[in-house]
Amino acid sequence: MTDRDAAFTEYFAARSGAMRGTAYLLCGDWQRAEDLVQTTFAKLYLAWRRISRHEVLDAYTRQTLVRTFVSEGRRGWFRLERVAEQAGDDRIAESTGLPEERLVLLAALAKVPPRQRAVLVLRYWEDLAVEETARLLGCSTGTVKSQAARGLQTLRGLLDTTAPDDFEIGRGIDGRA
Repeated sequence: MTDRDAAFTEYFAARSGAMRGTAYLLCGDWQRAEDLVQTTFAKLYLAWRRISRHEVLDAYTRQTLVRTFVSEGRRGWFRLERVAEQAGDDRIAESTGLPEERLVLLAALAKVPPRQRAVLVLRYWEDLAVEETARLLGCSTGTVKSQAARGLQTLRGLLDTTAPDDFEIGRGIDGRA
């Protein structure tokens, strides 16, 4: 194994789990998340030799992941099945406990349009600044702000009065602000 391969293998082992979690939040399906991460790391491996600043690998990998997700969404390669849609109801049912709240939030997040979902995941899950999110998505900071506002509005509409009072939208799924 070359030094390049060893370094890549080490990076993959350290970061693929976190990227898989981000991918799941983007697409709402664990198998598709695995596919997105696999595609992302395949692209990263092809570019590995050209990457000279390894301190920015996370940002580069995250950007590749989000762009792969958005690109595949545009092509319509995947059709997600959502339990709430199968029931024919756009409202998300009330939940009573923290694990259930996470599931409710994930179900609602899956209904948010892909671009808005990407902004919400990067801003509130990955805790990135508006400027960094804009750079990763290749858009202006104003677009990030408007997409975040629309995405939060969509989530609020889906969760509306069914969310418990102590459950705040705009906080990370793990409770981080």
